[in-house]
Amino acid sequence: MIKAKKSLGQNFLIDRNIIDKITSIVEIKNKSILEVGPGTGNLTSSILKRNPKKILVVEKDDQLVKKLEESFSKKITIINKDILNLNENLLSQEELIVFGNLPYNVSTEILCKWILNLNDNKIWFKSLILMFQKEVADRIISNFNTSDYGRLSILANWKLNVKKVFDIKPNCFSPKPKIDSTLLFFTPKKNFLKLKNPLALEKITRIFFSHRRKMIKKPFKQLFSNNSNLINELNINLNLRPQNLSFETYYKLAHEYEKLIS
Repeated sequence: MIKAKKSLGQNFLIDRNIIDKITSIVEIKNKSILEVGPGTGNLTSSILKRNPKKILVVEKDDQLVKKLEESFSKKITIINKDILNLNENLLSQEELIVFGNLPYNVSTEILCKWILNLNDNKIWFKSLILMFQKEVADRIISNFNTSDYGRLSILANWKLNVKKVFDIKPNCFSPKPKIDSTLLFFTPKKNFLKLKNPLALEKITRIFFSHRRKMIKKPFKQLFSNNSNLINELNINLNLRPQNLSFETYYKLAHEYEKLIS
């Protein structure tokens, strides 16, 4: 019997009803699928029943790779690597539908990497169906003027439409995590403010949210030297706090910062 490794953030999804609900969210017949962190293959089995065109799975754990090879033989293509070290843009010529019970310890890192590396001219996925700790999911889907709003929600909502699907209780996993999980559904946006250097948005949000309870006067001055024209153009009140600025304001600030450093 394979035991989950705490060091890899493994919690295997075992509830058959939840598994089948997840794989029925979108039509996957004759579609190309990527599954991240398949674990013991419970979700993989449900995906296969729906007759996809092909399934790629990325699994870092050598022990789990052996089990997957024994269970599925040549029905799936197994990539025995860390997803963080893969160039996702090169995984397939076709758009992928992505399923992921992401390891809790690297879930935000994976999502942020995918967004920052996204090729605007050829987006590699059709949709992302990803599981997070509930508290992380709440941050991803939060809106401005709320306590959960921050860097993660701003980055996630930049190029992606995000929708909550449902919460999942700890008893649906083995071993049981201490907190609830949430399934989120992402699709690429057709229209968004393009940045030549996505790290500009990462830097803007990092500096603004480094003191999230303080007014934005100081971070704005640090980045833009109190540029009064920009203040007026974006209609920014420097007495506000970071969570009071809208998504679009942050994207425009990143665009302006890009121009400043180019």
